[in-house]
Amino acid sequence: MKPTRHSPEQCKKATDVISLTGSKWTVLIVMMLDIEKRRFSEMKRDISGISQKMLTTTLRGLERDGYVLRTVYPTVPAKVEYELTDLGRDLAQPLRALGQWALENHDRIIAARLAHDTRDKPDGVAAE
Repeated sequence: MKPTRHSPEQCKKATDVISLTGSKWTVLIVMMLDIEKRRFSEMKRDISGISQKMLTTTLRGLERDGYVLRTVYPTVPAKVEYELTDLGRDLAQPLRALGQWALENHDRIIAARLAHDTRDKPDGVAAE
């Protein structure tokens, strides 16, 4: 498939969408919610390294853009669940494909990094 030249306006639109959907936290959250709806505390526990603030910010962005639905149940304490909308499930498809591509090509990427780092070191030893 030959690459298509896009107008600056089209590139701006794509960048607007990709800026949120391209973050590592967004990818992890969307993939998690693609399996099943989840509570905030479950996601916080299961996403290694994410802070409460970053999880909150990412979920708010996903909700604002229409990828995630937030449901509050009137219980004490309040129960809040997150799930993908139809748009979010549509987003999950290319993210799954990208994840599969990453797994299939990980070794090649690591080899390229090592070759690059070795080539750029004066003594020919890869940087740590």
